[in-house]
Amino acid sequence: MQLANPFAPKTRRAILSIAAAIVAVTMGSDALGAEEGSTTLSPQALQEIAQLEAEIDRIEARTIERLAAPPDNQIQQIELLGKLMLYDKDLSVNRNEACAFCHMPETGFTGPVSELNRTTGSYPGSVRTRFSDRKPQSHAYAPLSPVLHYNPGQGDLVGGNFWDMRATGRRLGNPAAEQAEGPPTNPVEMGLPDIACAVYRASQRPYRAMFERVWGAQAFAIAWPEDVEQVCDRPGPPTADEPLPVHLSPIDRGRAGTTFDQMAQSIAGYEASAEVTSFTSKFDAMRANKAQFTAQEQAGYDLFRGKAQCNACHRDGGPGEDPLFTDFTASNIGTPANPRLPYYAENRPDALGYVANPQGSSFVDGGVGSFLSKGHLLSQPSAVDARWLKLAPDNQARIQVPTLRNVDKRPYPTFVKAYGHNGYFTSLKAIVHFYNTRDVLPRCQPHDPGEGTTCWPAPESTANMNASRVGRLGLSDAEEDALVSFMQTLTDGFMPANPQ
Repeated sequence: MQLANPFAPKTRRAILSIAAAIVAVTMGSDALGAEEGSTTLSPQALQEIAQLEAEIDRIEARTIERLAAPPDNQIQQIELLGKLMLYDKDLSVNRNEACAFCHMPETGFTGPVSELNRTTGSYPGSVRTRFSDRKPQSHAYAPLSPVLHYNPGQGDLVGGNFWDMRATGRRLGNPAAEQAEGPPTNPVEMGLPDIACAVYRASQRPYRAMFERVWGAQAFAIAWPEDVEQVCDRPGPPTADEPLPVHLSPIDRGRAGTTFDQMAQSIAGYEASAEVTSFTSKFDAMRANKAQFTAQEQAGYDLFRGKAQCNACHRDGGPGEDPLFTDFTASNIGTPANPRLPYYAENRPDALGYVANPQGSSFVDGGVGSFLSKGHLLSQPSAVDARWLKLAPDNQARIQVPTLRNVDKRPYPTFVKAYGHNGYFTSLKAIVHFYNTRDVLPRCQPHDPGEGTTCWPAPESTANMNASRVGRLGLSDAEEDALVSFMQTLTDGFMPANPQ
């Protein structure tokens, strides 16, 4: 993307606004052996965030222009609505954070701020002092995940969205739509106190008329209370004695819920479009006999399918199977805790009295197992099937296998991407080296200069840790490089997308 001039007046104002909203995020010295006393968003991070916000505004403005001559095909109308909502900052409590803040095209629809990927790993929410417990996933190819189900033959849960599969798709039949319902009311993300606030804010936006044409005139025919603006301007979570702070009649509450579902289905429709889920990588061109791998890329692909065992989980397709580079199961690969996460310090009430992480530095991400046993602390877009509770112990600490498509997509060569559910790894080479040597190299000592090269920290959790395909692969340094080279062929944009 074309970055804004960091000294342009609009960008300067954005930096000042962000700086005024952000205070030091203190990571006490007990935070998992975190280094020195505190982590604060640097001027570099603030500048990148301001540039990102300006780019989101530009994309939104261009997309709004399309409403003047909208497509006459309903599918394309739904995709247009979804894109407008993904770039709509008004759908966050402080009107400052669109979904795209964590999911931009130039990074394969994952975290677009290099400095945050390098430092905090996770991203600040609409309340800029609140950070999530995990790094942003890509939403490209996410709509192709099946509805979460248990496969007794392989003994695995399969499908869903989010790192912990908690967007099951069981209610709407669409995991990506249920995923889209998580961030708006997640206190550390978009921060609205009530899903009705998202519906109310959408009713004020330029795309309202198209939404009503697609989904029906009843979508926003809701008697809003006089205090709806005031209620929706206060960050969530709501109080325990008033879980639905926007006071609606039962019929209007049902209508708001249906409209919220339709907003989410529109977002999932855009995510499934060729603009996002495009199958346009060099790998796809090679499969279509429109390109050839280099010798190193071919060597990496051979390793991927053979000695390195990557293809066992990051499936490259088979008969009747799209090459999605995930099998939609979950695994604990033994990723170390990431002490850079500000989430560890969110164990004290913030200015609004909210405590995001009561466990503080003792927090351990339980992954799928925690979702099954007690939901997710920050957002619960899908109900938990109580019949799956018995599966929780075998899924503790397991994290959904992510797609490798666009795994190395970045706007410029020195841009830092984060890898792993917690962003511990900051290069593709590093995570490949981890898969290769986790069980070969010794445990690091505190502040060990060889961390990530000649030693590894202990896993965040050893529960259900994958010992069969991770940890001792016997790859040479050149073979690691070849794997990286192959995975770089999975970046979309090598060939044109299908006509829109």
